[in-house]
Amino acid sequence: MAREFQVRRQQELPVAPQQVWDAVATGAGNLGWLYPMEIEPRVGGKATRGDATVVTWEPPHRLALRATQDGGFSNTLSYHVEPADDGTSQLRMGIHWVHTGVVDDAWNWDAKTDVAEKYVDFHQHALTEYLRHFAGRPAVYVRAHRPEPTADPADFTELRRRLGLADDAAVGDRLTLLAPEPVEVTVDWLSPDFVGLRGPDALYRFFNGSTWNVPIWLGHHLFAEDADEQRATGMWSAWLNEPSRER
Repeated sequence: MAREFQVRRQQELPVAPQQVWDAVATGAGNLGWLYPMEIEPRVGGKATRGDATVVTWEPPHRLALRATQDGGFSNTLSYHVEPADDGTSQLRMGIHWVHTGVVDDAWNWDAKTDVAEKYVDFHQHALTEYLRHFAGRPAVYVRAHRPEPTADPADFTELRRRLGLADDAAVGDRLTLLAPEPVEVTVDWLSPDFVGLRGPDALYRFFNGSTWNVPIWLGHHLFAEDADEQRATGMWSAWLNEPSRER
């Protein structure tokens, strides 16, 4: 029996439809809020993440990518961009999973759907932050992770403290990020699973691992003209994997 899962989100964005399209449908745009993904601009084209194929290409309004895996699983990601008032836009995005094969404990359907729901909310918020503060600026994407999974929530709590976040921190707080190089930031997202910080030239993103027993990791979007991917990756990887003083 087929099993299905869907996520649907709708959001108002503070830029024109073409800028939204550039953010979701181009490699340069995806670097600013999501992750590296080049998209071949045509139906039948390929996306460089997840071995997906373009199934809808109607710029600057409709895009859909579909990936399939052995075992009867398919994942379709779709965007629908429409103009709104005063030169702004409305975006409807969706994820649709279909699994026609065997869904056993090894596949871990419930954990995967939980991840998808939460990651969608975090990333769609990052899209708003990108378009509001950094739209059109070239970005460098930095990713680093710890080598081992964790099931201990205290690990992410300790990371938050190393960032300079107080235990009672809230969205909107301003602080000095205590990381490789001090910088003034604003908290733009805070939950048990994610931390989002916005600096003058960056979106800093931290991902908990204990909820899903995977490594803690980070994925930052750097917009400074002198941002160097290799140098920044090395610095953040060293910081992330620095032995904790609390352990």
